[in-house]
Amino acid sequence: MDRKHQVFSSHIFLPNNLHMWVNRYTEDFMVPYHEHDFIEYCYVAEGSGFHHIEQETFPIHKGWLFIIPIGVAHVFRPSTSERSSKPPIVYNCLFDTHLATELSSLQEQPVQEHLFSLGNNTMSYFSVYDRDGSIEIIMQKLYREMSVRDTGSKTMLYTLLSQLIVTVYRRRYGDKNPLTHESADFNDVIYYLDQHFNQAITLSGLSRFAGWSERHLQRLFLKHTGQTFGSFLQNLRIQKSCELLRSSGLKINVIADAVGYRSIDSFNSAFKKTVGLTPTEYRKASFT
Repeated sequence: MDRKHQVFSSHIFLPNNLHMWVNRYTEDFMVPYHEHDFIEYCYVAEGSGFHHIEQETFPIHKGWLFIIPIGVAHVFRPSTSERSSKPPIVYNCLFDTHLATELSSLQEQPVQEHLFSLGNNTMSYFSVYDRDGSIEIIMQKLYREMSVRDTGSKTMLYTLLSQLIVTVYRRRYGDKNPLTHESADFNDVIYYLDQHFNQAITLSGLSRFAGWSERHLQRLFLKHTGQTFGSFLQNLRIQKSCELLRSSGLKINVIADAVGYRSIDSFNSAFKKTVGLTPTEYRKASFT
């Protein structure tokens, strides 16, 4: 591809009062190959294609996050121009050196040095894979907060951006610490439960998935959540049921089945024990 490139300016892309911007963009063949005078975190949320960075080309798919320092030229491209293909859909989080300096004052020294390197063109681009979905959740929250712009949005955006920076830093550098590595692997377990909470999950089955003994896995639940495996799973299911009670008109027996309870009586009992109200009472209270 043509490696001549344009320069994107923060004066055009970033609001002066925020020094950052977040968008969700379906990549095409129209955006030029470019560099910019701001830092960019790019998260591939859907689709597939290619990411051209400097003199390299990377195939991409959902879950890849690329960190583009100031002065590094890049562009995303779909795999093909055919309409039948799914082009990459990318969350872009942009912020300038003013904000990087402001946020670094709240960070520990290694993260401060990391941000400084991204801003002064002394660090190369790099990528991390979002193995547990935690980066995607932060990106979604950033996008929603940027879109709504409600009272306190600036504080929320800066907080979420700090969380993104530290999460990515840990993902890239933290695995050298065995305890950090174990914590990251346990996050994979939590993400698995969040995606499969409505299935018949047992501690023994989860132990096989995680590669830890049941006893050690139970210790990790107590350490990282303050709950046993059984309590955590029940609370997760009740949390999901509360969301459905607030946001849908589904019948209670349908919701019970949707969150993993095969008996309406056991669901009602668990719900009342956890929430303090019956499902019907909770639904009514949510709309008063």
